[in-house]
Parts: sequence; structure tokens; C-alpha cells
Amino acid sequence: MGFERNFAVGFGWRLLLLLAAVAALALALWAPNLAAARIVAGVLVAGAVWGLWHYIGRTNREVARFVQGLRYGDFNQGFGRTVGGGFDELGQALSDAMRQLRAERAHASDEARVHAALADESPAALLLIDDEDRVTLSNKAARKLFNRLTGTRIEDFAPYGVELVAAMRGGDAGGRTVITLRIDSAAQRAMVSRAALDRLGRPLTIVAIQPIQHELSAVELTAQADLVRVLTHEIMNSMTPVVSLAESAARLMADVSADDNPAVEDARMAIETLARRAAGIMHFVEAYRAFSRAPVVQRRRFPAAPWAGELQRLFAASDVGRDVPLDLVIEPADVALDADPDLLAQVAINLLKNGAEAAASHAPDPRVALSIRLLAGGRTMLSVRDNGPGIPPDLAAEIFLPFFTTKSGGTGVGLSLARRIVTAHGGTIALGPADQGASFEIVL
Repeated sequence: MGFERNFAVGFGWRLLLLLAAVAALALALWAPNLAAARIVAGVLVAGAVWGLWHYIGRTNREVARFVQGLRYGDFNQGFGRTVGGGFDELGQALSDAMRQLRAERAHASDEARVHAALADESPAALLLIDDEDRVTLSNKAARKLFNRLTGTRIEDFAPYGVELVAAMRGGDAGGRTVITLRIDSAAQRAMVSRAALDRLGRPLTIVAIQPIQHELSAVELTAQADLVRVLTHEIMNSMTPVVSLAESAARLMADVSADDNPAVEDARMAIETLARRAAGIMHFVEAYRAFSRAPVVQRRRFPAAPWAGELQRLFAASDVGRDVPLDLVIEPADVALDADPDLLAQVAINLLKNGAEAAASHAPDPRVALSIRLLAGGRTMLSVRDNGPGIPPDLAAEIFLPFFTTKSGGTGVGLSLARRIVTAHGGTIALGPADQGASFEIVL
């Protein structure tokens, strides 16, 4: 209000001065013999016009400079030099506005940096897809997960699985789905969610991809271990007296004379069979008690080549290894493993033994192979392959379950325990692609 009042006062007296000068010029022009007065009056009119124009243009110039600063984002303009005639208040108002804009810009910039850092450090891989199907890897997790990507369009993600391509192309915005993702040829489950947004008038889709194989495996194994622990506890409580009584009865019946009585002999055989089966059940349950106990992992970094060489010698000395050659591949030769060497060896030996048995019973030239490869991002893959009959597709989802086995004399402990050990390392184990036989891939 002060600027408006002062501006009106300054404008008024300058206008009056102009009118007075115009009146003096008119009077001088009307009266004869006043040439000098006419010149003076003309100068006064010109000065009054210039003063009024400068007074009005002064406001326009300052406001125009303010608008130009806004237009080009130059918030460092100052307006403190306009003094007098109320312009000091205008300058102060414009300067205050600039300071406020600078503060808001700094705050917005800080917020943008925080949000960018949060997105970049997010554990989920973030992809931005524009309306022409171009894809941008928006954070570290995305660049690490898709480090082998060779293009920038949706179809270039085909090596990572057809389910990923389908999830990137369609689906409800905001919806979530679990897909199978292939990373370095290893299959793992991942959660995919989509959201629609707009940037500079162009529609964008943001896709978040979070591998959850390890978390799912850990939850599943915990549930299985709890179930096994309860079952083994109850079974052992019930079977312990049965085993004891059966063994006692078998010892007593051994001293009973049949006296050519077939019934006594049948009873002796029945009790001995009962004792053996009861002891077998107890042995079976005792084997599963190891599964219910979480393995204690003592990780350390060690060179893979000596470790694999020792496995090769142990395998060659085993019954099945004498007849089934083991091919060993390590790439690069100096690759190191970060794991518990004893627990990892237990997993590898079990897989090699299973593969050798399968190959020996079905292949004319049975072979197994162990390969250790360094993957991008510091991960390591251990792969065990054989040339046996392979795993039937309808059983692929069940082979890691406790109690499940396809062997007549198997207990179903080996693969489920292997999965438990690998999961305790923070890794994954899954069936890999194989032209012949079975392939198990462990990624650490």
C-alpha cells in the first residue's frame, strides 16, 4: 500500500509539472515576441515528459528484470538500488521475492537429491519405460541386475525371461506379480510391480523388480524345519518305547524253543521284523533331525581351485566315482569362493554322488562335471551336471522338498539339506538348463 501511495504522489506531481510546462509553452506560443520564453517552455515540457516517462518506465524496468529472472531461473537478481519515490519498497518486495524463490529452489534441490539418492540406493531394480518402449536403468540395483543388457528396448530383456518381458509390457498399474527371472542362466523368483506417471507431458511406466528367491527359500525352509522338528519329536516319542519293546521281545523269542511249532517260529520272525523296521524308522527320523537344525555357517574366502581339486580326489575315491569320470572347469583359474568350505563341500559331494548314480544307471558313457564360474557383480556360480536321464518336468518343483525322493533307498534328505545350506549362505540353488541329464546351479 505504501508503494502505491508514494507512486501515485510522485506520478501526480510529475503530471502537474508536465501540464504546467505545456500551459507555459502554449502561453509563450500565443504571446508575440517571446521566442526565448518559447525555447525555455519547450525545454521544460521535454524535461517534464522525460521525467514522467522515466518515472513510469522505472517500475516497468524493475518488474521486467524480475520477470526475466524468473524466466531464465536467475534467482540471484537484486533490487535494492531503487531508492526514492516509493521504489525502495518495490525493490525490497522484489528482493524478498527473489530470496524466497532462492530458498524454495534450494529446498527443492535438496529434496530432489535425497529422492534421487533413495531411488539409487533402493534394493529393488527400477526401470523407466517411455511410450516408445525405451527402457532406462534408473538405479544401482537395476544396473547391477541387468549388467549384461545389450540394448535399451523391452525386447532386449528377453534373455532374462519371457515372463519379465510380459510383465514390462502389460499388467495393471500398481499391481504386483511374481515371475521367474533368469540371471546368468540361473532361475530365481522376483516380485514385479508397475506404476504409471507423467514427465514433461509424456507418459512413463516405472517397473520395480525385487528378486525374492532367497527370502522365499528362507521362509519356506523355516516352515519346513518347524514341521520336521514337530513331526520327528512326536514320532520319536512314540517310537522309542516301541523300538525298546520290540528289541526286548526279539531277544526273548530267540531263547524260546519252537519244538516244531510253526506258530512260535512265525512269531519269532514277526517280532524280529518288527524290531528291524522300528529301528529303521528311528534311523530315518534321526536323519531328519539334522535338517531341522539350522547349519552354522563359518564363511571365509578361499581359492576355488585347491578346494575343487580335493573334491575331485574324494569323489574319485568313492564307490560311484571309480566308474564315473569327473570333469572340472574353473573360470577364471584364480577365482575365489566366499563360503563355508566344509558345508559347501558337503553340498557339492552330495550333488556329484546323485549325478554319478543317475548317469551310471542310464548312460553308456556316464560322466559328471563340476564348473565354477565368476559372474558379474562378484557373484559365483557352481554348476553340477550329469548325462543321466534328467529330472522329469513334473517333479522339478518337488525335488528340494523334505521327505521327497525318487530313489528306492533314498531318504529325501540330501537335496533339501543342500538347499538349506545354500540358503544359509544367502545364495540360491535351482535346476539349470541342460540338453541332457540334470544340471544344478548354485549362485553365491
